[in-house]
Parts: sequence; C-alpha cells; structure tokens
Amino acid sequence: MDVISERCAGLDIGNDEVMACVRTPATTGRGRHSETRTFLTFTSGLEEMADWLTANGVTEVVMEATGQYWKPVW
Repeated sequence: MDVISERCAGLDIGNDEVMACVRTPATTGRGRHSETRTFLTFTSGLEEMADWLTANGVTEVVMEATGQYWKPVW
C-alpha cells in the first residue's frame, strides 16, 4: 500500500540557504500544487520558513544536507 502525504515539504539545506518545496492539493481538486522558496540559514530565515510551512499545513518534511548544516533546521 502506498502512503500519500497530503501536505508535505522537501528541504535542500546548504551552508547559506535552504531551498524548500511544498506540495499541496491543487485548488481545482485534481492534482498537486508545488511552490518553491529559498530561505537564509540565519535564525530569522529559519523562523520565516517554519511560519511558511505551518501556514501551508505541512505535516511531513524530508531533508537533504551535506555535513552538519541540518542541525539548526532540525
């Protein structure tokens, strides 16, 4: 059985920025909507990203990071 998360996000974490993509149901009722944004890795940028993920109702997040850059995001 496939598990489908209705509202999910993927994060690509680097030293200076985080690329985030949110996938949500399309407003038309069929298909999916994607939105990608870039956030700085300073505290203010990470807080902005958290607010954006919450506003989109994201319940599942996956991260990809090189080295220790994932720690502030976690």
